[in-house]
Amino acid sequence: MERCAWAGDDPVYIAYHDTEWGVPEYDSRALWEKLILDGFQAGLSWITILKKRENFRAAFEGFDPHRIAGWGAADVDRLLQDPGIIRHRGKIEAAIANARAWQQIEAREGFAEFVWRYVQGVPLQNRFATQADVPPQTPLSAQVSKDLKKAGFKFCGPTIVYAWMEACGLVNDHIVTCHRHGPVADMALKAEDRLPDLFG
Repeated sequence: MERCAWAGDDPVYIAYHDTEWGVPEYDSRALWEKLILDGFQAGLSWITILKKRENFRAAFEGFDPHRIAGWGAADVDRLLQDPGIIRHRGKIEAAIANARAWQQIEAREGFAEFVWRYVQGVPLQNRFATQADVPPQTPLSAQVSKDLKKAGFKFCGPTIVYAWMEACGLVNDHIVTCHRHGPVADMALKAEDRLPDLFG
């Protein structure tokens, strides 16, 4: 069974690749959680974050942005003492700021609607032959990054945003020989059924 090269042979990574990565995510809170985790990845490997994900979820109270938006300096200091997560002050403070930015978008139009509008509600389908063909960022991820920053988000550069778009299924970047490319592509065909829910 062929997979994207980045999945390697770690069971945690393989499970993530085979069940999560590239699957369209339409839940506003879950989209936000994945963006925060991708921000924590900056400068690190994704497997590092993946193996600490449950620790992150516990420390960040289930990644409830409404709760996190009310956090302050004492919470930052508390998290800096938690060995189960990435103890980086800037990234922790960014998560709090991002929760407040999420609240504003969610109240105005819905974060999922905001995100999926960039692809008109339907995942983009790439057909890359090798991992080397997959770009680290695109003009679209640069635009999304710019708009997120304008809305108050931090740690959301074009490369982070593209990785997030791939993970959340806004774009299918499984290589064509990967056993997940076809099933994920099929999910895009069903995405049009969700358009009334997103933009109705």
